[in-house]
Amino acid sequence: MKVKFLKTFSWIFIVGTFTCLGCRKPPQASKKVLQITVQNKARLSKFEPANGKVILFIGQDLESIGGTSVYNNGYLDIFAAPGGFTQYTNFRAGSAYTLAGLNTFANWGDGPENMEVTTSNPNFAHSCLSIGLDITNGNDFATAEGKNDDAITRLASWIKKQGKRPVFLRIGYEFDGAGWNHYDNVAYIKAWRRIKDKMDAMDVTNVAYVWQSKGVGTNRKTLDAFYPGDKYVDWVAYSFFTAAEEHHPMIQFARDHHKPLFIAEATPVILGANGVCIPIDLSNTADVNKVWNQWFVPFFRTIKNNPDVIKAIHYINSPWKTRPMWQENPYFKNTDARITRNDLMKKLWIGEISKHEYLKASDTLFNYLWDKN
Repeated sequence: MKVKFLKTFSWIFIVGTFTCLGCRKPPQASKKVLQITVQNKARLSKFEPANGKVILFIGQDLESIGGTSVYNNGYLDIFAAPGGFTQYTNFRAGSAYTLAGLNTFANWGDGPENMEVTTSNPNFAHSCLSIGLDITNGNDFATAEGKNDDAITRLASWIKKQGKRPVFLRIGYEFDGAGWNHYDNVAYIKAWRRIKDKMDAMDVTNVAYVWQSKGVGTNRKTLDAFYPGDKYVDWVAYSFFTAAEEHHPMIQFARDHHKPLFIAEATPVILGANGVCIPIDLSNTADVNKVWNQWFVPFFRTIKNNPDVIKAIHYINSPWKTRPMWQENPYFKNTDARITRNDLMKKLWIGEISKHEYLKASDTLFNYLWDKN
């Protein structure tokens, strides 16, 4: 959901119907899930780990990520380097603003961005990169019409220079966020295909194409209408902000299309009766206990219950409420989601992500993911 920051400071509220977790499956259903798991092992997608393995990503700005001499109070300054990190850039046809945050500094009110800072730093040498590529403000049409071809070439060249580092490219993320992204499904699909076709023509092999839905409120009809097609999509994805995302329709979509699933944006939101999130500050132990039970437990349960499709997650380690971009946003204006500020929070987090399922940075990670192609 970041970036809404690449577009405008205004915000249209997300609304939807929340559902609860169903009952435990009977033995017959468990057998069916096992069969799906076995079947999917034979058709692994680009950079998809084996079933039961999950790449851990952290983001989504330089301050939240940390790990450098200038930005040294973030996730990497407390925990071991994750399997990947997330940052953002954009297409703006005919503007020097195009690809801001790629190898130049940018800040849209949600923290500093510059991918060159991270990719050139030894602390990130063994982590994958997830790029959120914004094509709003008419750039779905502009890209489809060839007006961003130079930007595609520049981005492709930059990604190619990353060598063996797997890059997960989230083109027009939250495509179904009609209230803030305003994508046209026909133009969006044409833009997506043009980007991939041109990168293929440049022999960019270290990129996986990730198609990301918003969180609550979408439906299968909308997903079908925006889908670029199996040959153009490597991974599907969605945003997980409320516990209602346990039953997001993208989970079944992933199974139907035999695609790995990336929970590409996740941060805790607990909604009150008025639709505004309950204040959350993970530096406070009381909030940690409440949020762990009401959000982290359902989040990790979603991963555990869907090992055949959920293969990557991205936690947004952000002090949302301090960011200018989110001051009027009902989800984030009262939220500090940093998991680095409280001893109990750190203990609970390490207790979960230390499990064998979660892939973190290592000198063997890239080879492992490439070997799965």
